[in-house]
Amino acid sequence: MATMPDLDDKTAAAAFRRLVAHLQHRADAQNVDLMGLAGFCRNCLGDWLAEASDGALTREQGREQVYGMPYAEWKARHQQPATREQLARMDESVRRNP
Repeated sequence: MATMPDLDDKTAAAAFRRLVAHLQHRADAQNVDLMGLAGFCRNCLGDWLAEASDGALTREQGREQVYGMPYAEWKARHQQPATREQLARMDESVRRNP
């Protein structure tokens, strides 16, 4: 079975770009729900992108790459208030992260 380290960077980058494009298209998928299900969200992807850039991108710039706009603008346009249930699922899910 292949592992991620066996995957070439071109293929991995193409899949990452497709994931980001999908998330930009699906603004209805709320970050709190992504966190509740998978323990990561758009903010995480932006932060990971910034970390992987070896200082070329700030966290804010990494997030802007993922959102396709400044985070504050995306938040004002698309983010809905989280319910208690969503926050509880998110907290439980995040506790399972490494």
